[in-house]
Amino acid sequence: MTAIQQPFWHTPAVRHLAWLCQTPSLIKAAQVFHPSHSLPADISELLRQLDEAPAPLLASLEYGQSRRLGQYFENLYGFFLTNILGWQVLLRNEPIRADSGRTLGELDYVVRNPASGRLQHHEIAVKFYLGLRRGEDTLWHGPNARDRLDLKSRRILDHQSTMTHRPETLARLASHGLEPDIEPVLFMPGGLFYPEPPLARAHTPSWVNPAHQRDRWCRQEALSARDTSDWVPLIKPHWLGRYQCAEPPAPEFTARIINEMAEQQRPGLFARMAKRPDNQGYDEVERYFVVPGVWPALR
Repeated sequence: MTAIQQPFWHTPAVRHLAWLCQTPSLIKAAQVFHPSHSLPADISELLRQLDEAPAPLLASLEYGQSRRLGQYFENLYGFFLTNILGWQVLLRNEPIRADSGRTLGELDYVVRNPASGRLQHHEIAVKFYLGLRRGEDTLWHGPNARDRLDLKSRRILDHQSTMTHRPETLARLASHGLEPDIEPVLFMPGGLFYPEPPLARAHTPSWVNPAHQRDRWCRQEALSARDTSDWVPLIKPHWLGRYQCAEPPAPEFTARIINEMAEQQRPGLFARMAKRPDNQGYDEVERYFVVPGVWPALR
């Protein structure tokens, strides 16, 4: 495993890429991919050079022109595969259809792992969930409460990652001149947010990676007794990795965002910042999801 030096990144996209290079997957499974195990020895220097001349990365992130975090992460992952690991991407977002024409799913990335020589199907997602205790059980909801960790994990393991077993997939691979021996690979990083007292403690499922990113969540009404002067709101894609900024937090702006969230009954993500010892700027030291009192009621 190659360690990455963590300077103050001047290009946010490089900071996001550095996070992707070393962040763990949320769940444990045999097919989980660990990017940090495949990094080149000179990864810190590669990222430093990219921070100084980020044009190739920024161009790659414009693929599809989508503002969705999932699309941004997918583009970031593609750059990681080709420009950091040096792997050849053979297929991307390859649709798999039944004879009737109905779409059964798609293959996020099909690559050739140069270390093993094997064909691999990489299924990827980035997810953030808040733990909510219900009696003896804990459910992990996304900010959009319809999204749940257990449901997403089951789907990615039982459906998306098994697409390579389908005869339709093997036929599609053959049409591209690729062999049927293909290994499923899963990478789903993100973070879990644990409730603050007086909310009941959330239990983590046994199949969650114990090294996952941990943060906190609270309800909107809890902010009245909290100092948020060192908080900044996090706008996607800055959910990826620990935030950095050159300027100090702006308490008036943060307070306005918090008030707007309360009026609109919507959740929001915030980072608590601290000045860096080298005086180059500010680093995130922890983050909070703030949700309205009605959450996770479904609309």
